[in-house]
Amino acid sequence: MKFAISYSTADGLDPDGLVTYARHAEDCGFEGLYLPEHIVLYPGAALGPFEFPPSLPFPDPLDCLAFVAAATRRILLGTAVLLLPYHHPVVLAKRLATIDVLSKGRMRLLTVGLGTLPGEARATGVDFGTRGRRTDEAIDVLRLLWEGDEKGVSFDGEFFGFDNVTSYPKPHSGTHLPIHVGGSSRAAARRAGRRGDGYFPGGALTPEERATQWELARAAAVEAGRDPGALEYTRWGSIDMSAERVEAFAAQGVTRIVVGPTSADPEHQRDEMSAFAERFALLSAG
Repeated sequence: MKFAISYSTADGLDPDGLVTYARHAEDCGFEGLYLPEHIVLYPGAALGPFEFPPSLPFPDPLDCLAFVAAATRRILLGTAVLLLPYHHPVVLAKRLATIDVLSKGRMRLLTVGLGTLPGEARATGVDFGTRGRRTDEAIDVLRLLWEGDEKGVSFDGEFFGFDNVTSYPKPHSGTHLPIHVGGSSRAAARRAGRRGDGYFPGGALTPEERATQWELARAAAVEAGRDPGALEYTRWGSIDMSAERVEAFAAQGVTRIVVGPTSADPEHQRDEMSAFAERFALLSAG
């Protein structure tokens, strides 16, 4: 089992605090650091029963991860989730490859999702109803640009198109960055199987629905001629979770657990991370 940590900017973005947090997570032995994304908020924006305060700070996760990379040595960089339909994949391919090169190959926990806020889609000029198709196409574009050589590559899709273009630099030590698919729907599970390197479902699902979605992801991989055994399965966990709970996750096929501190106090957060790392011997495992 791999263990990663999430970082919340709900109390504001403090550069020194972010660096201290990331370095401590690295020293504890966590595999990776995840940041969320919202491009814009607005009064009434809600996810289920939770309404986002319009002033809730959501900095750009990729800029934050590049900043973290410069201050750390080993920890992998992740998003949960990057709202892919609101990014142009030609520009995004360049940004992600650049971060991966500068971090010496650590931009490896990219998780993409569709987004649930119609106002966010409108603000970015995207038809909310096309998010799924745009995301599928964007994943294809990202991979095509990373894998293309000096002869150039072409694409003719519903949303994106180009002829004989090249995109350099390539990702560090290769031409591929893993793309995990996040979401809480069966469509997201199927997308993960058809196009993703892993599935990272949301938190508000019943155990039965989780099992169904994971089987859907694996079945979709088989239908697409892909190896279902190569899919990673990431889940949210709690920082006080027991070894028995981790074992139950592993029995469900989970390969990575992402946790987050319960405290907003930086010192208490570090204590929670240290206690978790000691409980699961993360440094020994690494």
